[in-house]
Amino acid sequence: MWFEDRGKEPMALAGGTDSFLHHPYYQGQVEQTPPHRPGDLAGPGFPAPPDRLAGHQEDDVDLEALVNDMDASLESLCAASETAPLLHNGQHSRGPTPGARVLQPQAAPRQRVQRSQPVRILAVRRLQEEDPHLRTSSLPAIPNPFPELCGPGSPPALTPGSLPPGPAAAKQDVKVFSEDGTSKVVEILADMTARDLCQLLVYRSHCVDDNSWTLVEHHPHLGLERCLEDHELVVQVESTMASESKFLFRKNYAKYEFFKNPMNFFPEQMVTWCQQSNGSHTQLLQNFLNSSSCPEIQGFLHVKELGRKSWKKLYVCLRRSGLYCSTKGASKEPRHLQLLAELEDSSIFSLIAGRKQYGAPTDYGFCIKPNRVRTEAKELRLLCAEDEQSRTCWVTACRLLKYGMLLYQNYRIPQQRKAMLSSFSTPVRSVSENSLVAMDFSGQTGRVIENPAEAQSAALEEGHAWRKRSTRMNILGSQSPLHPSALSTVIHRTQHWFHGRISREESHRIIKQQGLVDGLFLLRDSQSNPKAFVLTLCHHQKIKNFQILPCEDDGQTFFSLDDGNTKFSDLIQLVDFYQLNKGVLPCRLKHHCIRVAL
Repeated sequence: MWFEDRGKEPMALAGGTDSFLHHPYYQGQVEQTPPHRPGDLAGPGFPAPPDRLAGHQEDDVDLEALVNDMDASLESLCAASETAPLLHNGQHSRGPTPGARVLQPQAAPRQRVQRSQPVRILAVRRLQEEDPHLRTSSLPAIPNPFPELCGPGSPPALTPGSLPPGPAAAKQDVKVFSEDGTSKVVEILADMTARDLCQLLVYRSHCVDDNSWTLVEHHPHLGLERCLEDHELVVQVESTMASESKFLFRKNYAKYEFFKNPMNFFPEQMVTWCQQSNGSHTQLLQNFLNSSSCPEIQGFLHVKELGRKSWKKLYVCLRRSGLYCSTKGASKEPRHLQLLAELEDSSIFSLIAGRKQYGAPTDYGFCIKPNRVRTEAKELRLLCAEDEQSRTCWVTACRLLKYGMLLYQNYRIPQQRKAMLSSFSTPVRSVSENSLVAMDFSGQTGRVIENPAEAQSAALEEGHAWRKRSTRMNILGSQSPLHPSALSTVIHRTQHWFHGRISREESHRIIKQQGLVDGLFLLRDSQSNPKAFVLTLCHHQKIKNFQILPCEDDGQTFFSLDDGNTKFSDLIQLVDFYQLNKGVLPCRLKHHCIRVAL
């Protein structure tokens, strides 16, 4: 509202309700203000003054009542928006002067907020729920982006089920072949190791899990193969293989045999140490597993030159940094050593047919293949040892120097799992079984067999009674197929250790593939004598063959390994006996070669 003065600029009404009345200029000029009618003061939001002003003359205006009416009008506007009239033209309003008449505003639907109380600003969502008229321009209606967090029963954090599903783990199909040529496609995860895949194949093929199954990386075009380490990722290895390469599922009893008999794998003349060693079995392995020690394998090897067909016999030493050859005799001085291959980005393979494919001087060849090489044979580092023990020493040392403690952990995992399950492996006998006693019913009355030796012999006799029974007659009077003489000649064909009609070379190849450990054996038909059989046995990393000849006694056919001194009714009894007794063999039968169909 504006007031005009003669000869003066318009002046805005500021300050409190009656502050302008105390100004000295207005105190002297109040009566000189131009006349105004009460209706001129009415406007939007400003109600007309009360009727008491109507009786006054136009030139006589009650300014005090007019200001009070203005203040009451402003307060009614502020009460409608539930905000206190804190500001009047940018200044904080003060209370009315003493003696001034204050008009009481009309009662609002809600309790009006006093001026001395702070105004609490509510959320827009709550304002809308309580009263739609309380929405102000300073609180825009922005939708809540997380309504599930505002509910009274909602947890402060999102539950796992409320999150969107993440990307599924990558899967890949891998084709695995068995020894008999059958194959199976297995869907595996990207982080599955060779041990995990072997466990899966053992479960699906219903094999006996004795921790000797391995996954073999086979390269037929290069004539190479190796057993994957248990910790290697199958998908990662497959990415370095050519299209002709494949995986084989095979037994390998010699995978960790060097941890049990290290002295058989490391001849004393081939191992040297940079520090003093006591030569014990434990110290021998610790020097290989300890990265701070410096073991060396030394000896002569036939080395094939890169890009040529010729082989040279060189003095070679194996260290952690790689394989070196001496350019001057057997000298190991640094100036005479030349690097042949590194072990970090390479893998150790065995030659399948070294003589035929590469013209190798011996049958005990191995290869250091860089991982980047797929089909190029020119970049392969081919080597040949003089005998099987030397080749096994070189290959085992390369594995230990490359992987170290990882190999020992792979070896200990099955041992620890077996120890954890040992309490569950022993069957628990029931009370009724503990009360059983051995009885003899051969006489007219039964008797209790109190002698333990007699009870054991009676149990064995009862167990083999089905093999000693007389001829069974069927309804037609013909001989039963279960006749002992006929059964003894065919019952062994159901056993895993019997491989049928295979050659001597094939039997030796199977023994080598499944590990040259003491006691590894198989039985096969003899090629020279159609009625005889052959036992192929490994001892001290050498393969030996023993012929099993049939012999007759009292019209019955028996089998013997020692010219009839020890006779057995069938081959199952023979294998069972030599698994417990060495007899004429150099060692007991321990592991049998097996082939499974996937």
